[in-house]
Amino acid sequence: MRSAKHLIERYYHQLTEGCGNESCSNSWCASSVGFNRMDNNAAAVKALELYKVNAKLCDPHPSKKGTASAYLESSSHSNSACSNRKMNNKDVHSVRDNFKDVNYLTEEKVYEILDICGEKEDYSPLIRVIGRVFSSAEGLVQSFRRSKPHTKEELKSLQGKDEDKDEDEKEAAACSATAMEEDSPASSSSLRLGEGSSGENDVQKLAPDEVSVDIDAVRRVYERLLSNEKIEAAFLNALVYLSPNVECDLTYHNVYSRDPNYLNLFVIVMENSNLHSPEYLEIALPQFCKAMSKLPLAAQAKLARLWSHYSTEQIRRMVETFQQLITYKVISNEFNSRNLVNDDDAVVAATKCLKVVYYANVLGGDLDTEHNEEEDEEPIPESSELTLQELLGEERRNKKGPRVDPLEIELGIRTNDCRRPLISFEEFVNEPLNEVLEMDKDYTFFKVETENKFSFMTCPFILNAVTKNLGLYYDNRIRMYSERRITVLYSLVQGQQLNPYLRLKVRRDHIIDDALVRLEMIAMENPADLKKQLYVEFEGEQGVDEGGVSKEFFQLVVEEIFNPDIGMFTYDERTKLFWFNPSSFENEGQYTLIGIVLGLAIYNNCILDVHFPMVVYRKLMGKKGTFRDLADANPVLYQSLKELLEYEGSVEEDMMITFQISQTDLFGNPLMYDLRENGDKIPVTNENRKEFVAQYAEYMLNKSVEKQFKAFRRGFHMVTNESPLKYLFRPEEIELLICGSRNLDFLALEETTEYDGGYNRDSRIIKEFWETLHSFGEEQKRLFLQFTTGTDRAPVGGLGKLKMIIAKNGPDTDRLPTSHTCFNVLLLPEYSSKEKLRERLLKAITYAKGFGML
Repeated sequence: MRSAKHLIERYYHQLTEGCGNESCSNSWCASSVGFNRMDNNAAAVKALELYKVNAKLCDPHPSKKGTASAYLESSSHSNSACSNRKMNNKDVHSVRDNFKDVNYLTEEKVYEILDICGEKEDYSPLIRVIGRVFSSAEGLVQSFRRSKPHTKEELKSLQGKDEDKDEDEKEAAACSATAMEEDSPASSSSLRLGEGSSGENDVQKLAPDEVSVDIDAVRRVYERLLSNEKIEAAFLNALVYLSPNVECDLTYHNVYSRDPNYLNLFVIVMENSNLHSPEYLEIALPQFCKAMSKLPLAAQAKLARLWSHYSTEQIRRMVETFQQLITYKVISNEFNSRNLVNDDDAVVAATKCLKVVYYANVLGGDLDTEHNEEEDEEPIPESSELTLQELLGEERRNKKGPRVDPLEIELGIRTNDCRRPLISFEEFVNEPLNEVLEMDKDYTFFKVETENKFSFMTCPFILNAVTKNLGLYYDNRIRMYSERRITVLYSLVQGQQLNPYLRLKVRRDHIIDDALVRLEMIAMENPADLKKQLYVEFEGEQGVDEGGVSKEFFQLVVEEIFNPDIGMFTYDERTKLFWFNPSSFENEGQYTLIGIVLGLAIYNNCILDVHFPMVVYRKLMGKKGTFRDLADANPVLYQSLKELLEYEGSVEEDMMITFQISQTDLFGNPLMYDLRENGDKIPVTNENRKEFVAQYAEYMLNKSVEKQFKAFRRGFHMVTNESPLKYLFRPEEIELLICGSRNLDFLALEETTEYDGGYNRDSRIIKEFWETLHSFGEEQKRLFLQFTTGTDRAPVGGLGKLKMIIAKNGPDTDRLPTSHTCFNVLLLPEYSSKEKLRERLLKAITYAKGFGML
């Protein structure tokens, strides 16, 4: 048995140190040319394998003999301790009471120390070891390493050979290997990071989403240790000492590029399921987040790829960890315009860390990276005029187009590629942060892009739709003011006529023709004018457009252009949704116009009464429609195709369908289309039905309306091409921006309504007014909203964000209530009775179109 141990020890040293002969030809010797270095765990396993097959063993070179003899002396001491473990554990206790020689941990080593401490009922040695290893970056990086994985065939082969071995001999060999891991000088030398240690070679062999740490082992260790309060405190204290050193390493020493295994440290710490507990929130977690936020982009991407394989529960635990820190800091501090939340290092660092988990959530979800809309063949024409920055001698900042997150580029994915994330996007929104965020300041930091100031707009996942909409509002307004200043400069420098607004003069009975001609001229001559503030004037009518006339203009254009009689869009009675008419007689200019109208509505903060399926907004964001999008775009067809995919019989014999499909045109005539060449001769079978379904959806959602949708998208991008719209919002949020919310909470509206002209919340008529309004049916409430605000939809965030004003408009009278839709003001006379109030109000809102709204 002693000779077996001695041979295994020699193989181990041959693998880790070599024989010292520079011309050695033994492929299992570290001194031979081309030998791939391995870590201590892998060397111990390999030494056992080499012993089993009686592999070639080098003689120590004269230059190594001194070292070898010294090692043999120390190893014999270790081996005797190991072999006597079953007989006399007390000797082991005396030798390893404090485990001062343990500089890194393995799962086995933790359990060994834990067992010894348990026998003595004294856990202080284990606490000291955890404190030492977990507070040392070098020790933690080397801990819980994975051995080189064996293939299934290799494992079976090894198990077959092991069966013939004497059990005691195998145990002795294993003990010897363990002792060598602990005591070998090579193990301590390998702790020095960035010095060509075996870890670097390990990383090169790893996949982009793999690390060299054994994550399952780490989880098992935490599970056993965290139940002990004293040991749990050791992890907390160690993290406090560890984090500042790690932050320094990453900030100044470029440690990750020298040793990619440095990432192991963050993987190990993040597996601590107690990180979100109150004890960590004050000091330990903020410091660790600051360190983690310093990781270079490549390291963040690797973490995101690794975490994307985690379960939903594990992702949610990490999200909650960072969210609790952000919430705790927001609630425990007084943030305002002088003390910005952007200046809180802990909140900023936790948000940056949350971004890594966010992209892991996207990567781990249901991804569709293939079906992307083609870019427009002709780029959106830029203004022929100089911008304000160029007039002032500055470089134009937006020539590169809309911003893209660097981590998205590094990972090669976009948020819009994700059909369904591991956990919902809403879980990443932090409402307390949204409440204290000074969006005007944050937007400034977003546009200036300074290194000193962090903008939460660079992490839009943490912002709700209301906050993001406010950021977009600032962007749109500043762009409008910029275009206005450019116009003033041109009028001064070149004597051009002053035209600071996008002026549209239209006739009510020719609104589409007038708007189309004017907007087409602007789009061709100077598309930058589309980014000016909209100013609408109806011919022959008085009124200054402070927003209300524009709302009515949008409403009339949408009603006209979506009229089924015109034939631009088809209307589905079941879904109440519109879709592009593939056989429309209208030219592309009409579709470009409705695209411009949608863009202008967002740009001018107006809500439109349009009803598209979600696939339209996905397509606007650059994704093609697929079979899954038929679920809301054409649910009947979707159900039929779904049944086809799930059919258990013979599709070819029972259904007798081919790769030729039919549609009907405007006049009800059938139109045939081949999904494949000679499709009428290709039967759909069980084998090719997936292809049939995919091509059917491709035709219905993309090919059949390609011309119409491209014109529509081009018009939309004419207005929004330089906006952060695509960067900030997901497709479902774009729909909310354009269409508003159909969920009408009039109790929220009552809470936020203000009063003027002598009315207040306690006035008799005000109480009667709200009682009357709450008694209205759904349709009457929508008419009231249309009468007062110009739209029957709630803005982003609901009716509580509307800021309606009810003003007194004289004493009791027979006059009807009136409104200023520009400012959401209702002018209400002080009617003598509740019945009269109800009658006058219903008449006003029922006959309001073109009357009573100013």
